[in-house]
Amino acid sequence: MYSLKSYSACLREATLQLPHFGGTSNRNRRNVRWCSPEAAIHQDFHLPMRNLEVKNRTLVEEIQSSRLMSAIKTPYLPDGRIDLEAYDALVHMQILGGADSVLVGGSTGEGQLISREDHIMLIGHTVKSFGGLTKVIGYTGSNSTSEAINATERGFAVGMLATLHINPFYCRTSMEGMVAHFEAVLPMGPTIIYNNPSRTGQDIPPAVVRTIAQNANMVGIKECVGNDRIKEYTDEGIVVWTGNDIECHDARWEFGAVGVASISCNLVPRLMWELMFEGKNPSLNSKLTPLFKWLLYEPNPIGVNTALAQLGVVKPVFRLPYLPLPRERRVEFVSIVKQLGRENFVGDRDVQVLEDDDFIVVPRY
Repeated sequence: MYSLKSYSACLREATLQLPHFGGTSNRNRRNVRWCSPEAAIHQDFHLPMRNLEVKNRTLVEEIQSSRLMSAIKTPYLPDGRIDLEAYDALVHMQILGGADSVLVGGSTGEGQLISREDHIMLIGHTVKSFGGLTKVIGYTGSNSTSEAINATERGFAVGMLATLHINPFYCRTSMEGMVAHFEAVLPMGPTIIYNNPSRTGQDIPPAVVRTIAQNANMVGIKECVGNDRIKEYTDEGIVVWTGNDIECHDARWEFGAVGVASISCNLVPRLMWELMFEGKNPSLNSKLTPLFKWLLYEPNPIGVNTALAQLGVVKPVFRLPYLPLPRERRVEFVSIVKQLGRENFVGDRDVQVLEDDDFIVVPRY
């Protein structure tokens, strides 16, 4: 049985693991005479680039090489707590299937339904368990700039390589305010911007992206507006992942996207790997299209949650306001699995329809 670890405990662990710079012990430091750095005396003297800047630049380049980013689902126990055992198994399946990065606590991972303490715990847990096998990207965005700053500091403290940030939703702002919001978090480390107007109610226009793309910590953008927008960015050298599975094949091979931040990867990671790594494959893309459409009959993550439960990979537990897809859709999913081949999906149990009574809906957790 796994137990949830508090953020403070994760932060203490991360702090204890930080390297100690310099060879002077605390005892000897008391006998060292402090001298003002030259930069404080001579106005035109420039210190060399900080180690953190070098590290961030290297990480930016490493993350930009990601082709298949799995937007990982967060599974639950019957009482609504995070099911870390099922989560670990699912992440492991993604890695075996070829996902070269995982996005923790995004919209698919229900970051909006997870407490901030559990959210940071989950990022830290993923880093500790899988950080040596895949790149861990944490969603730490918020419509509150202050909350986004605090969450991002905590996410980097527990080891995430990059952060994903969405533009302020509900309390929408001006274009200048949007730029200021992103510029408040960009100095902390490698950052991917996430544009999904259907969720935020406001598009991040190209003018904003071009402005913040000048920042060295800007990794790229997860773009959901469409392939024409993606082409506009890639023509200018801006790194883009599509956030739409149904467009990912063409986005990757015809419009210049480096890859996809994928919902479907939770279910068929190996097939998504083939779609992103093995060259143009319109036949495979056509075979996957019914699954892509099925997953979005209702807003994400309702479809992927239902599907993983039917595959027996996670417990059939939903946190409100999400509810499982209706029975006729669940029957349809069984047919999709049979058409694509059960061996191409995660898990080793037979796919089931599941009845309404099989699902547990948790209103408070």
